[in-house]
Amino acid sequence: MRLSLAFSPCPNDTYIFHALVTGLVTAAATGPTSEGLEFDVTLADIEALNGMAAAGAVDVAKISYAAYGLLADDYVLLRSGGALGSGVGPLVVSRRPDIDLTGKRVAIPGGRTTATLLLRLLRNDLELVEMRYDAIMPAVAAGSVDAGLIIHESRFTYQDHGLHSLVDLGAWWEGEVGHLVPLGAIVARRSLGPAVHAALTGLIRASLEYANLAPQVAEGYIAAHAQEMAPAVRQRHIDLYVNRYSLEVGERGEAAVRELLTRAVDMGLFASVPATLFASAEVPTGGAAVAEQPAWR
Repeated sequence: MRLSLAFSPCPNDTYIFHALVTGLVTAAATGPTSEGLEFDVTLADIEALNGMAAAGAVDVAKISYAAYGLLADDYVLLRSGGALGSGVGPLVVSRRPDIDLTGKRVAIPGGRTTATLLLRLLRNDLELVEMRYDAIMPAVAAGSVDAGLIIHESRFTYQDHGLHSLVDLGAWWEGEVGHLVPLGAIVARRSLGPAVHAALTGLIRASLEYANLAPQVAEGYIAAHAQEMAPAVRQRHIDLYVNRYSLEVGERGEAAVRELLTRAVDMGLFASVPATLFASAEVPTGGAAVAEQPAWR
């Protein structure tokens, strides 16, 4: 079976998926249900990935957790490969440390991103301007917008642009709500069925475990897609966004995702939260099971 697979060029995603897409992880490592799975790979910005999934144009994809409520009829969440945790939230930055944001123009990295949902949950008195995530800091520095909502590696480099952090939305969410910050999810078409869902979960887990055991193997692949990002920034990005919840979302992760989606429902963004959010990692009808709580590095 040949599947389309799409994820971002950010170091956390290329770190996780390198072994899978380069054939270093195969059915021999993950069980017989993975046999015959092949992938056509696309890398794109997170808001572009949200759009691809919304259009039904991809079989397996990284998306924003905030976008999932609109896709739940057609896609199921996988338990491995996502980005959520503590201290991982997006930041609001500006040129001045004392700016009053009321009514100000704030650049956002797409209307369906989790970052934008968190910002809207905090306050609704802003003029939001959508742009690609890597154009936001230059736009703020140039004065094209009053502030910017930054994600990914930008949280490590905003000071290089002469910018100041006004709000840490992750710290707000964790302090106010008391949950982990759920940022990015891996989804698969529901029509693929439970056996393929379990196989995909096993492959993604095995790919991440391979990266943890031999991180140097993926360095060239990660660097090629990170483009101008310095090696130290790439590593900080991986260390922050790839964690035990990337390997297995766990009960804490599930609770955080449900809370985020419930709040999005309360805002009227979509009608309801699915009763079951995540596909099972167990191979149905007697296949080899994937460990429910694998060890983290």
